[in-house]
Amino acid sequence: MTNASNPPPQGRRESPSRACTGRRALQFSPEAHAAYAALGVESGPGYFASRAAALGPVAPDVVIAAFYNISPQAVRATLPAAWRTAPPEEFLAARLAGIDATLRRILGAGVLASEELRRAAELGRRAAESTPAYLYGRPLFAAHAALPWPDEPHLVLWHAQTLLREFWGDGHVAALLDAGVSGIEALVTHAAAGPVGAEALRTTRAWSPDDWAAAVEGLRTRGWLASGPELAFTAEGKEWRSAVEAATDRLAAAPYIALGRDGCAELRDLVRPWSRSLVTELMPWAAARLKD
Repeated sequence: MTNASNPPPQGRRESPSRACTGRRALQFSPEAHAAYAALGVESGPGYFASRAAALGPVAPDVVIAAFYNISPQAVRATLPAAWRTAPPEEFLAARLAGIDATLRRILGAGVLASEELRRAAELGRRAAESTPAYLYGRPLFAAHAALPWPDEPHLVLWHAQTLLREFWGDGHVAALLDAGVSGIEALVTHAAAGPVGAEALRTTRAWSPDDWAAAVEGLRTRGWLASGPELAFTAEGKEWRSAVEAATDRLAAAPYIALGRDGCAELRDLVRPWSRSLVTELMPWAAARLKD
């Protein structure tokens, strides 16, 4: 029997959210940039403010705590100044408008009107709405879960994937905290694992070269990274990362257990081609890493 604090593990391969890499790409599309620019902010601050907006007009330290791996200096440079430019409600509306315009341009009217997309939205929403019992300790998920659902299926699917991503993310932060790993150290280990380059991770989270170098040195002192010019795990580091990933997967499993293996497989198969189209258009450097 399962409970809210300890749902049973579900293999990573069962999580259709991992087939939705395009959800991340959407937030940095030209349409999203234009929506934030219309509010008077650039794309980077627009991303911080639009994601934090679900929490309300909170102080920078709240966002630093919730986002975990973003440079505190970058957050403080954005907030609370962004709230003086526009209230959180307008940032939320701008984000949704940018997402809507991007999906309409890249996927096209045929996909948006299809039975396949309607079915994917239904499955995604079912998974996302299965999580009330697991709300505790998940601030970003809870804030987004309190937002109203959009009406159109493509936006329902996007909102469902946003909820599932924040559900996963809050659990990942808990696993990192339990392991005693800071936000920037988590980014360094992500770079060492290979999916995304170190420079991209550092610059998109606005960390300085000195901050990054100090985090690398700290992980080497701990014995998790090998010496040398490249970021590479030691055996101990690989073991640690595997443990954190297993804990994260366990904490993220509840909505996929509720959806069931067949539902997960169906949703994953439905969204994969759309995700590939979005990533190819918006993040071409990442398209080669998408699995068939």
